[in-house]
Amino acid sequence: MRGQPDDGTVAAAGAAKAAGATGGGPGTGAADGDGTRVVRAGLPPEEPYAPPLPGPVFAAHYHLPGDPHGAPYAYGRDANPTWTALERAIGELEAPGQEVHTLAFASGMGAISAVLLSQLAPGDVAVLPADGYNLLVPVRERLTGLGVEVRTAPTAGDAQRELLDGARLLWIESPSNPGLDVCDIRRLTAEAHARGALVAVDNTLATPLGQRPLALGADFAVASGTKALTGHGDVLLGYVVCRDPERAAQVRGWRKTVGAIPGPMEAWLAHRSLATLELRTRQQAAGALAVAEALRARPEVTGVRHPGLPEDPAHPVAVRQMRRFGCVVSCTLPDRAFAERFLAALRLVDDATSFGGVRTTAERRGRWGGDAVPEGFVRISVGIEDPADLVADVGRALDAAAGG
Repeated sequence: MRGQPDDGTVAAAGAAKAAGATGGGPGTGAADGDGTRVVRAGLPPEEPYAPPLPGPVFAAHYHLPGDPHGAPYAYGRDANPTWTALERAIGELEAPGQEVHTLAFASGMGAISAVLLSQLAPGDVAVLPADGYNLLVPVRERLTGLGVEVRTAPTAGDAQRELLDGARLLWIESPSNPGLDVCDIRRLTAEAHARGALVAVDNTLATPLGQRPLALGADFAVASGTKALTGHGDVLLGYVVCRDPERAAQVRGWRKTVGAIPGPMEAWLAHRSLATLELRTRQQAAGALAVAEALRARPEVTGVRHPGLPEDPAHPVAVRQMRRFGCVVSCTLPDRAFAERFLAALRLVDDATSFGGVRTTAERRGRWGGDAVPEGFVRISVGIEDPADLVADVGRALDAAAGG
């Protein structure tokens, strides 16, 4: 599995150039602010009478005369101009002013699987979080079945550090989903590298505007673009960013082999959505903190978590490595029935899974069965509504739930 090469039928070098190495785009620089960068990221040079963001390119194949090696586009499973623009944009956000290699995927799980399955081989050791995204459980089972030894530890307290001896790869999810624990990424990365292990960080919840794993030393930044990156609940997408061209080629080869590619329309919609990323995530972070503070004031609510709360156990580490603290708040209500009454009474909050969208959502996370959480555990994803309206809605719903 490790280092799976391109199968040679397309121009790997050309595709790498088209979709891979990215630095600052036209009109942006490393010193530009986030609000400036997101509206310019990945755009082509200005051309008279051309649109600022070209429309999606729908193509299964391209005109390909002669030797395909070195051609930037040869076949639709390998590269697409619409992916190229999005990948350049994401690279500029994850590592401003630096040369990195970015690959877009059909989903976050496509991106996660590509890193794990391209970098691990039978006999290797992988260290994963015990409290991460619930689909990491079947991923662990699949890795074990392929002969990879999987070790797990909680995110909090840098507990994964104790399992690094002999490891090939450390997988970090910080903040963790749904518990919102945080680990010291820089410290864990240094420890892992000292023991010869690669490090991948799931940056889904933080987004590149909240946290930059590569700047903290990680080898891979991985995320589900389905969530806050695109932010409208209408696109499935994932991505991987790394500096090492050989590692990028291995991940690209895996994407090609399994065909986990995004559609051009999805890629275009994702790129279009980036322009509002700074505005959205700033509003969401403010709203999440307001909701978290309101929940903390309620006697029937326990275990309120949000890394931005000064009282949160994750806050001392989060404030050192995060630039904003995300849109997710979690808490525990007295029991399942209370949580379900609360969710039913909400007026401005949709009962839905996922997070990061412009509309606030909430769910009783235990209904999926894959997270080790109490029956009354609720995860709230705060949108861009007025925080005062959300706080009032949450208060009314809690009153209704308490009244039975």
